[in-house]
Amino acid sequence: MVENFDEWFHDILENADITDSRYPIKGMAVWRPYGFQIRKHSMNIIKKLLDKDHDEVLFPMLVPETELAKEGIHVKGFEDEVYWVTQGGQTPLNEKLALRPTSETAIYPMYSLWIRTHIDLPIKMYQIVNTFRYETKHTRPLIRVREITTFKEAHTAHATKEESDEQIQDFIEMYKEFFDDLGIPYLISKRPEWDKFPGSDYTMAFDVIMPNGKTLQIGTIHNLGQTFAKTFDITFEDKDGEHKLVYQTCAGVSDRVIASVIGVHGDEKGLRLPPKVSPNQVTIIPILFKKGKEEVLAKCSEIKEQLEEAGIRVNIDDRDIRPGKKFNDWELKGTPLKLELGPRDLENNITVAMRRDEGEKIELTLDDSLADNVMDLLEKSNENLSKIAWDFQGEHVKFTEDINEISELVEAGNVVKFYWGGDEAVGKEIEEKTGYDILGIQEEVSEGKCIASGEDAKYVALIAKTY
Repeated sequence: MVENFDEWFHDILENADITDSRYPIKGMAVWRPYGFQIRKHSMNIIKKLLDKDHDEVLFPMLVPETELAKEGIHVKGFEDEVYWVTQGGQTPLNEKLALRPTSETAIYPMYSLWIRTHIDLPIKMYQIVNTFRYETKHTRPLIRVREITTFKEAHTAHATKEESDEQIQDFIEMYKEFFDDLGIPYLISKRPEWDKFPGSDYTMAFDVIMPNGKTLQIGTIHNLGQTFAKTFDITFEDKDGEHKLVYQTCAGVSDRVIASVIGVHGDEKGLRLPPKVSPNQVTIIPILFKKGKEEVLAKCSEIKEQLEEAGIRVNIDDRDIRPGKKFNDWELKGTPLKLELGPRDLENNITVAMRRDEGEKIELTLDDSLADNVMDLLEKSNENLSKIAWDFQGEHVKFTEDINEISELVEAGNVVKFYWGGDEAVGKEIEEKTGYDILGIQEEVSEGKCIASGEDAKYVALIAKTY
């Protein structure tokens, strides 16, 4: 575990050139080139998964107040967080326009125009946009911000409730595959009624335990039922000519995905990036002397070309600085694999490889098998980072039947499992007594007693210190 994690996290964003928080609006930051590459490669993974059966779209950022206000439960959930545009140039607007806090009230009026008959269903769309929320709590880059710059939201509409429930399961499997690619462990739970998405029937969420023991919500999936369909009159004519309301779902991930990649895999030396999202999967570091310099650089270029032909992202660090400084820089930036090449290595027809996750030096022969050997090391690196992260989570999820043990376990950096009867009043009583948040229901049970009421338990629930 990284000591003083919050301080480490803030520093690594700056030192590894990920974001710059000095932008003159609190809670908004600039993506720097290196960080933007991590963001791009991460989003490409989820886009590839979504593109199998979703269409990518782009909706306007501004939402008329009349549309936002139509869904009372939904807007009540965001009313303290909305940014409003009230003037165009020097002219006051006839109607206030909201900067989208999320896009249900922007997208669904259009769905009501596009959906006419059962032939138009299901409709599955997604967009990756920025959203705005006037965050009043202490802001943290990538974790608690006022401009979410990487907001992937998917919105679907279906003819039946069964289809919408199936879509929820599809989203869950998609998110599992996404986070598995990133080596990020997760806890999946059904949010309690008082913490579900405004206007939804129920919310499923993915949480990860960060190195300081706090949980970070990294993905949400909502079954909206017919709430928004009623509000925005989204109906279709079925095969029998009867007009019916659609059933809807939505699902989102945000900048917090990048925060989890940084936080979960990092160590005291800096980032340890999964190969699939690292800007450079391999960094070649030439060891240069006056004698043989040109030959070494030429071979480095040859190796780079060979690896790039195999689809590997490669850079050569030929800066005129000490090799030790180069090694430290790329340890900080988390490149999964470094290849070192000096005159002696060239004579021996080898390069010295070092995985960022392990730090052990491995000699690789400079022949036609090099790309395959590099790919193998990258795969092992990915598997190892994932195992380390899942092992950490396994060690930090504890079960108790004593409500008085919760505080001690949470303060020791754990998520706590407990039996719960499911009653909302009892759930809020547990939160009030312990001072922590119930993440949600992890599974249904037919045994055990509720940790607070002593009545028969219905669920195993999770409670934690959250961001």
